[in-house]
Amino acid sequence: MTEGVAVFNVPGLSSPARTWYKVFGDLQTDQTPLVILHGGPGACHGYLLPLTDLPMPLVFYDQIGNGKSTHLPEKNGDETFWSVDLFKDELNNLLAHLGLDSRPIDVYGHSWGGMLAAEWATTSESSNLRRLVISNSLASMATWQTGITALRKQLPDDVQAVLDRAEKNLDFTGAEYEAAVEVFYKRHLSLARPWPAPEVQNALDWFTVDATTYGTMYGPSELYITGSLRDWTVIPKLAKIKAPTLLINAVEDEAQDVTMQPFFDHIEKVKWITMENAAHFSHVDQREKYIGYLKAFLK
Repeated sequence: MTEGVAVFNVPGLSSPARTWYKVFGDLQTDQTPLVILHGGPGACHGYLLPLTDLPMPLVFYDQIGNGKSTHLPEKNGDETFWSVDLFKDELNNLLAHLGLDSRPIDVYGHSWGGMLAAEWATTSESSNLRRLVISNSLASMATWQTGITALRKQLPDDVQAVLDRAEKNLDFTGAEYEAAVEVFYKRHLSLARPWPAPEVQNALDWFTVDATTYGTMYGPSELYITGSLRDWTVIPKLAKIKAPTLLINAVEDEAQDVTMQPFFDHIEKVKWITMENAAHFSHVDQREKYIGYLKAFLK
């Protein structure tokens, strides 16, 4: 296991950013490494550490803006700066730093990481991509919102009333709102009990430490999308993905089938697994089965 930092030159910053990474296993072997893109934005790598159950070399990293990489709170609210292109550039920079830009690699993306992985996989820089995993993710914010809205309507009436009131008043602070959001999260973020599982808490804690990327790109919670990704879609570009692709979501996932379907419809070589008794953190809720699916696909 090794840790390091990739210097990342970003236009508009007075000094280079630093992308922190950790490698499990040996990148010098003939095994195809798996590069892991976390969600959020800003959830950081820690909640995906169950993937260390996999037998191949793994590359985890914290995307800039949070975790052990460069924090940029002065860029809070700057939608021009916090772009999808920024994170594609960061990924390309990291791959070059590790010498993984010209040899076969597999790429895994969870939630926002799946959005980023899909975007990257449509570019010429992904010519060395062997296999792609898009997990608990979305092909467009419009289809994501359709799924979220349907799930929200299944919440108790009093919980819906709290959420509606917060959005009407644009006030997302206070214990009442947090409790209402938690009702949704317990149903659709993770089914693991006791709540919250350590991996869930790890991700949520990073949003508390630094909400710059999540707040700017997504919004105040999973239930209210105000950020720069609000109109995002990768659907028109999906036919450019040529690598065999595995899709994973779950029955209780906030990434409902409606938002995964375009991946299945437009990617040429694709397999789709929907897991029972799991939600958005399927890798936590059904860890053994989930790892089994990844092993079989990435062998």
